[in-house]
Amino acid sequence: MSRADELRAALVRNLADVRLERQQREPLYDTSCGGVSDGTAAVKLGAGFDILAPGKRSCPYHFHHAQEEMFVILEGEGTLRVAGEMVPVRAGDVVFIPPGPMYPHQFINTSAAPMRYLSISTQERPELCEYPDSGKVAGYTRGLRIIQRPADSLDYWEGEP
Repeated sequence: MSRADELRAALVRNLADVRLERQQREPLYDTSCGGVSDGTAAVKLGAGFDILAPGKRSCPYHFHHAQEEMFVILEGEGTLRVAGEMVPVRAGDVVFIPPGPMYPHQFINTSAAPMRYLSISTQERPELCEYPDSGKVAGYTRGLRIIQRPADSLDYWEGEP
């Protein structure tokens, strides 16, 4: 393998080569997504490629405590549900979502065609995510993910000798 081939393998990905996984939960959610940055030399940035089905939502309405996100709408149009408002988005738009409770967000494809976009984020770990619609909280770091509601939280001393 040449040095150029090695560099390409570590630094370059083509969206056509991204393995997509469908995440579907009827009646609201249906998206196919894959990790663009998986297996690259990227350390602080992550990128995903998402295809959101017509009339569906991408993921539950949420906000991050640590991670900052940027979305690049490649094709289609829809709505960015953010901070309790509905903001139209279309191909060519770049969306910036800072961490914190001021900007809970979710994409909704309000069109009759697929909406394709890049999801780019800082890979801050550990991370805490909150889901205002359901009252859930998710904590995760490499190799560990915990999702629960604060009301179900254990006492600090629970199970300790």
